Amino acid sequence: MLNENIKAIRKSKGLSQQELAVKLNVVRQTISKWEQSLSVPDSDMLIALSEALETPVSTLLGENVMEQEADDLKAISAKLEVINLQLAQRKAAGKRMLHWCLIALCAGIAVIFACVLALESPYLGWDYSDPETAVLGVALHAFEWLFVRAAPIILIAAFLGLFLTRKE
Repeated sequence: MLNENIKAIRKSKGLSQQELAVKLNVVRQTISKWEQSLSVPDSDMLIALSEALETPVSTLLGENVMEQEADDLKAISAKLEVINLQLAQRKAAGKRMLHWCLIALCAGIAVIFACVLALESPYLGWDYSDPETAVLGVALHAFEWLFVRAAPIILIAAFLGLFLTRKE
């Protein structure tokens, strides 16, 4: 909600991300991250943002409040805390997804290795005088040659990724 409000109010004021960034003394990428919900402004920056956009902080946060509360800063901090919690949950979900993808990669490599070992390169005994058989044999041999050399590196990288994405 905050990201959509920042973007909508910025556009309604006719400001580009760069122009707003200059007003706030930040880089354009910071504005972009706020608008994409990749990060949120801290409370001081949120106040500066509301002044630059000439909009109350409560409107940026999604409220339509007529009169401001005395402890507005506490309310802003509470809302930012909720937004930060949501971002942390999204990041944790991405980390879990990466973890399971790495597990699937390791399992896939193990299955392919088992198939290559079980087949014992049957295409080496093929009649290569037939052009179609020769092309298929060369393709399978090239795949096996490349896989046997690349798979250990990929497997080590996947195990390292699993170690780095494990639950703490």
